[in-house]
Amino acid sequence: MPARFVCALLALVALPFAVAPADAASPPLSRRWVYLQINLQVEENVGKASDILRRAAAAGYNGVVLADYKLNILDRVPGHYFKNAEKIKALAAELKLELIPTVAPIGYSDGLLAHNPNLAEGLPAKEVPFVMRSGFARLDSELVKALPGGEFEERKGDAAAGWSFQDGPGKASFVDTDVKHGGASSLRFEDLKTTAAPSGNGRVSRVLTVKPWRQYHASIWIKTEKFENARDLKMFAMGKDGLPLSHMNLGVKPDQPWTEHHVIFNSLENSEVRFYCGAWGGKGGKFWLDDAKVEETAFVNLLRRPSCPLVVKGEDGTEFKEGVDYAELRDPKLGSVPWAGQFDAYHEPPVLKFFPGAKLKDGQKIRVSFWHTVTVYDNQVTCCLGDPEVFKVLEDQISRVERLLGPTTYFLSHDEIRVGNWCPACRKEGQTAGQLLAENLRHCVEIVRKVNPKAKLCVWSDMFDPAHNARKDFYLMSGDLAGSWEGLPKEMVVVNWNSDKPKESLPFFAKRGNGQVLAGYYDADPARIRGWLDAGAGLSGIDGAMYTTWTDNFKHLEAFAKSAWGEAPAKPDANAKKSPSEEKK
Repeated sequence: MPARFVCALLALVALPFAVAPADAASPPLSRRWVYLQINLQVEENVGKASDILRRAAAAGYNGVVLADYKLNILDRVPGHYFKNAEKIKALAAELKLELIPTVAPIGYSDGLLAHNPNLAEGLPAKEVPFVMRSGFARLDSELVKALPGGEFEERKGDAAAGWSFQDGPGKASFVDTDVKHGGASSLRFEDLKTTAAPSGNGRVSRVLTVKPWRQYHASIWIKTEKFENARDLKMFAMGKDGLPLSHMNLGVKPDQPWTEHHVIFNSLENSEVRFYCGAWGGKGGKFWLDDAKVEETAFVNLLRRPSCPLVVKGEDGTEFKEGVDYAELRDPKLGSVPWAGQFDAYHEPPVLKFFPGAKLKDGQKIRVSFWHTVTVYDNQVTCCLGDPEVFKVLEDQISRVERLLGPTTYFLSHDEIRVGNWCPACRKEGQTAGQLLAENLRHCVEIVRKVNPKAKLCVWSDMFDPAHNARKDFYLMSGDLAGSWEGLPKEMVVVNWNSDKPKESLPFFAKRGNGQVLAGYYDADPARIRGWLDAGAGLSGIDGAMYTTWTDNFKHLEAFAKSAWGEAPAKPDANAKKSPSEEKK
């Protein structure tokens, strides 16, 4: 589940707004949308989507935001997909529902990267040492036994040796000699709701010495037994400034046998990192940790494009040439696990093979600089914000959507852009991350205008909201995102999901002249949309609400509509005589 929906759900649950039904005397909202995330390639989904559209029309909705991943890969879908899409398009027209497709997946970029995974944003690994061994360059890491105590073998009572911090030894955590993955013991945490109250935290931590600008691989074996919040089991490294260097969900299940989990991180400018593993806000059940390790690695999810060059040099500065001195180096699993556009966190990396003609001897040292991408949460990967090839792919995608659906409004999917402003294609002298994102948005708008000059536009709010994600220290974004909002055209509608800070967020976009649609529900109380709309009363441009579910739950579609705008607006009488002003329109 993307974090947008998690945060919005928590915010809506906590909203202090009143939840009275819509006032029948209040002006109707001009944009009454439903967010429909569905795969129209699946035949049974056509009937499901049709039912939702009919219910939406009856409840007074007038627009459907179609979030179908297949809209990003229309060049490779089977023929029946187009027939299915045409059926939904025809039904929407019959029901007087505007069909609004999502395009430009800039934050969750799998649909774009399916065309070319090398367009992912990269982090730099600089001057990494290798040594020649039998024609291959082998990593020559200075890192030796980076995580002493990772096997949880040595202890003093229930305190595992080698760790500078352990939550609740002897109370919440125990060295377990009966259940272990390897060796003689593991570390067990149990019933954290009670044993680690009130925080529920069950973690181990220590400081590691690393080299700046290197790629590292952390792994650990985890076993669980009825552990209630398994998603909150994490492993990550934190830099000296307190910012995490990795943001990956481990995918732990509530009940699982011993399973190995992996994390990749780049040390960036850090020579020390703090390594954490364990649970935050734990509840009932147990989990065990064993055989944790951190090692330097290279070429995992290696990127190869002009703006992410591979540079291989001898210690004397001699640069070796690909195809002449060494074989082409590619990561065959880049963006292809389990299918095109999807990235896994870790896999065995490719190796750098030299040709005999390079005349390198065993033991000879070389230095390699390269770029690699990283995954965030559930394998989210973001595209480069500035590479020209990104916009070529986007133009092809949007042109195909235009031919298929001919929409009057496009929804740009700039959202939770968590990695950016690193590679030479986007990092320019004197340009901030916010200016980069503003320029990216302008370019995407230009593409839509080129394809359909009359098209209306909307975009998610978070990356352009200073009270939300348009700020410093946002995940692995290099630099300050302030000013990203300068890329918003005045006529662009902002689909706002910052219900947590309505007093800051709503006036900000209203003062800029952007219309707003409030993306509510998120599988919470559907009546809360009324309070959020009331919070924006008196501000210009707030004239829309969108039923937004991430759990595919449409049972509250009508209740949300009643709270947001009351009874379904009356349908205009097609035989009624129009006024002179209406005739001109």
